[in-house]
Amino acid sequence: MEVIYLLIPVSLALIGLMLWAFFWAAKSGQFEDLEGPAHEILMDDDEKQNGPK
Repeated sequence: MEVIYLLIPVSLALIGLMLWAFFWAAKSGQFEDLEGPAHEILMDDDEKQNGPK
């Protein structure tokens, strides 16, 4: 039962760390363009990799 006195503060610290990381990511613009990278993979960029023909 004494372990709960350790687990509660540790879990609260982890929750605080996760909240800080989320707000940092939101502030730094990590969630601005969610569809751009998904569309980039569909673009045909063979000419950039192989050079002009």
